[in-house]
Amino acid sequence: MQSFREKQPNILVVGDLMIDHYLWGSCERISPEAPVQVVDIARETSVLGGAGNVINNLKTLGAKVSVASVIGDDENGRELLAMLKDIDVDSSNIITQEGRKTSKKSRIIAVSQQILRYDKESKENILLSSQEKLLQVLQTNIAAFDMVILSDYGKGVLRDELCQEIISLAKAHNIRVLVDPKGSDFSKYKGAYLLTPNKKEAILATGIEIVDNSSLRLALEKLKKECELGISLITLSEDGIATLDKEVEIFPTVAKEVFDVTGAGDTVIASIAFALSVGKTLQETAAFANLAAGVVVGKIGSATVTLDEIEEYEASLHKSTSDAHIKSFDEIDAIVKRSKEMGKRVVFTNGCFDILHVGHVKYLQIAKSFGDILIVGLNSDASVSRLKGPSRPVNIAEDRAYLLAALEAVDFVVPFEDDTPYELIKMIKPDVLVKGGDYEGKAVVGTEFASELKLVDFVDGKSTTKTIQKIQGQLC
Repeated sequence: MQSFREKQPNILVVGDLMIDHYLWGSCERISPEAPVQVVDIARETSVLGGAGNVINNLKTLGAKVSVASVIGDDENGRELLAMLKDIDVDSSNIITQEGRKTSKKSRIIAVSQQILRYDKESKENILLSSQEKLLQVLQTNIAAFDMVILSDYGKGVLRDELCQEIISLAKAHNIRVLVDPKGSDFSKYKGAYLLTPNKKEAILATGIEIVDNSSLRLALEKLKKECELGISLITLSEDGIATLDKEVEIFPTVAKEVFDVTGAGDTVIASIAFALSVGKTLQETAAFANLAAGVVVGKIGSATVTLDEIEEYEASLHKSTSDAHIKSFDEIDAIVKRSKEMGKRVVFTNGCFDILHVGHVKYLQIAKSFGDILIVGLNSDASVSRLKGPSRPVNIAEDRAYLLAALEAVDFVVPFEDDTPYELIKMIKPDVLVKGGDYEGKAVVGTEFASELKLVDFVDGKSTTKTIQKIQGQLC
């Protein structure tokens, strides 16, 4: 993920802004007045929704974001502007239209399930006078942006002629326009770089029933030709993302758990825009968007994703290189804090792991079984020499870390310089500290910081020392 952090793209989002309002509570009875659930509300939260959720995702990914839209001169509109200010988003391109209702969607959620939603909003097209004001401010500063996203929720901001004006204006400055489309007529988006319709939207827009790869190709080709796109793309839910540049490519999804798909489309277009803006290829971009979507569908409500979360998620899938699993003290500290906030059980063990053998692997597999995340502290070369003698280690720390990180049971490897991992354990405060069975009856460093100590027996006859002796011909 390091290459994604080297540039902060400046991205403009144009579209329907709204507030997603959540009422969280519990449900233990049915109303005596009607056959409906009674929800005892414990707390309320509000987040940016619609195009605002695209903005939130771009911000958490690390982009600089501006927004252009039309909202009402009302209490919800003022609340929305305050929310944008709180996350340092430029809202100077937002036009206020008298008499228009700013969208606010309220959801009642009990026991992680959405019970009801009610909306307050205007859905008619914005006035032509508001459209002209919006175009005037965009004509002034469009050249400052690396990318433009049109986030269409069908609430009247992105009128047909406004979409075409923005696309023409952006293309005149060699700026790509990405669109999250709405409805069945995509002609209003003609000339955009790419659209991000889901399968159902693509079927409605093309009239092609997508049932196999052949019909998928036809739909992608039709969208590309009729909408004059640079790239044709269709999101396929659990099947991933399909693209057509010179040829059709399908990138499988990587979601492990799906709790809520609210806002997943916003995350997809935000991550695509971000990746393309920092110079990633189409293949890298699609893979990145799949990972981002995999993170957010595992959350409740309109959710955002960070580069750190994507990196950790990729590591958990073991689709990343070993390098991505090797962390510094600061990096593992942040990872542990996020993991614990998510209720994950953190396991820690440590060792030299000089010549990796089956005993090590079985030991680590058992250690991982005690929790959700296994962190392995790895002695540095100098530390190994002090503990094992001047002829050790056989393998340098970089090689030992890389091999450990490649194991499915190991989530993260953290090298340390001291003879013991005391400071590392103190920082991590693991739920489970794991050591070898030979520590039975002995003091174990760091136990005061762990919730539980587990001792795991080694595999008989398997050790680095015996492996070295056998290599040297001292054992048959």
